[in-house]
Parts: sequence; structure tokens; C-alpha cells
Amino acid sequence: MQRERAKLRTTLDGWRHQRTELDDAGVFLELALEGDEDALTETRAKVETAEQGVAALEMQQMLGGEHDAGNAILSIHPGAGGTEAQDWAEILMRMYLRWCERKGYKVQLVDRQEGEGAGIKSVTLTVDGPYAYGYLRAEAGIHRLVRISPFDANARRHTSFASVFVYPDIDDDIEIEVDEADLRVDTYRSSGAGGQHVNKTDSAVRLTHLPTGIVVACQNERSQHKNRSMAMKILRARLYELEMEKQKEKMEVFTKTKKEIGFGSQIRSYVLHPYRMVKDHRTGCESGNTDAVLDGDLDRFIEAYLMQKIGN
Repeated sequence: MQRERAKLRTTLDGWRHQRTELDDAGVFLELALEGDEDALTETRAKVETAEQGVAALEMQQMLGGEHDAGNAILSIHPGAGGTEAQDWAEILMRMYLRWCERKGYKVQLVDRQEGEGAGIKSVTLTVDGPYAYGYLRAEAGIHRLVRISPFDANARRHTSFASVFVYPDIDDDIEIEVDEADLRVDTYRSSGAGGQHVNKTDSAVRLTHLPTGIVVACQNERSQHKNRSMAMKILRARLYELEMEKQKEKMEVFTKTKKEIGFGSQIRSYVLHPYRMVKDHRTGCESGNTDAVLDGDLDRFIEAYLMQKIGN
């Protein structure tokens, strides 16, 4: 109930803000008609801002899924390819961090496994903010990078893959029962930054759900208790998503196959050589400004995907 009220309050505040922008534009327009050239510039800026704001609010209204308005849990894993793929996974992590920063979302690093030499073996983040899951679910899938490798002494072109998983941060009032007998709990020393206490005690926690084989880990918090609590939160989210997928399979009458993290299964390609282009293979949406995309400019791809899903 509290989350629903917050959602409605955010929506109303958004529309009120756009109304204020339009009212301000009207005032500047009156000044412009009286010959104030600077006021004309301000009018255009206010109208443009209001148009962008209204478009964003309309998109949010289309995100009607059960968990679309809530927070998200995002996990990135490199495909085969060693250092190349691990470096690509880290680039993707930075891209999503910058996108979240643009959105004003709060991000918490839950678990990060460093790569061998460069990059990351895996990373898990929680993303808190309005419609975080609704937007980020558009990013779930395999992402492909083509570039001249910075790790190849012969400067050859390499293709790397990484997989992005997105889960809803489910409400506490949704009951997901986890039998303690079904869990294997491992504790270990955190490998990341966090001060002497973290690195000298077995504060990190890894949970393995034996019936499903799902493994989650958390090493961000200073205490083992907090890390276990966060790991359980992520495990519940993944079990919930797994159950939703099973129900979807029964309803849609098709065989769901787990795609290999490799050729032919990517949702988006980021090509840096021999030309520069980012293309989403699901929607056909493209951008030649690869630097901007890798710096978090993802809205056009996300919106194109969501519009396609709504149209279907």
C-alpha cells in the first residue's frame, strides 16, 4: 500500500511539474510577443523540456506490469573469451551506472568478482528508483561488442559477449518460501574494498539453492548478517522470476531454450571497428554515436523496445 501511494504521488508530481513548465512557457511567450528576444529563447526551452517530460510520463503509464514501477536487481556475466569478455562486462557495468546516474536512480553494489588481469567475472547491482525494473527489463539479454582489442599486441579485431540479467526487487509482502534445508551457505573473506574489518573476517556470504542450482553472493556490507540478508533478498527475487517464467511457458505453449552467450543470440551489437554503430536487433533501432551510448545514453533503445512490446 505504501509503495502504491508513493507511485501515485510520483506520477502526480510529474504531471504537476510539466504543467508548471508549460505555464512558465506561456509567461515567456507573452514577453516574447512584446519584443523580448531572450524570452523567445526561454519559451522554446521550456516547451522542449515539457515535451520531453510528458513523453517520459506517457511511457511510464504504459509500463503496467506487476513490478514495472518498482526497483530492479541487475547482474552482468561475461561470455567465453577470458580477458576480452571480462573487460566488456565491466564496460557494460559502467554504461548502466551512467544511465542510472542520468535517471537519478540509487545504485548499490552487492557483489563484484574481479577478472583475471582486467574486467569482471560477474557483478550484481540493486537499482532503486521509479520504474527501474520497467525500463531495465528491456536490457536483459546478450550484448555483443566488436572492436580492435586493447589486449592484442597485433591489434586484431575481436568479438566479445556478455549477458545481462534483470530481476524485479519484489515486495516483502509477496511470500517466497525458502526452506533452510535447501540452502548451502558459504562464508568467505570479501575481495573488494571496504576497510580492515571486511577484508579480515568471513563477512561475505554465498547462498546456493540446491533444488534449482541458483547461486547468489553478497560481499558489500560489513557484517555477515547484512550480507546474508541481501543475498536472501536477491535469491527470493530470482526464485520469483523463475516461477513467473514457468507460468509463462505453460500459458504460451512453446519451448523455452536457454541461449548460449555467443553468436546469433545477441539482442544488441556495439560495433567500434571497422565502423561505429550500435544496433538493437529486436527493434532495428540504431545510433552512430557509440561513445554516447556507452556513456549511458540508452533511452532511445529502451523506449523502442518497450513500444514494440506494447504494440504486440
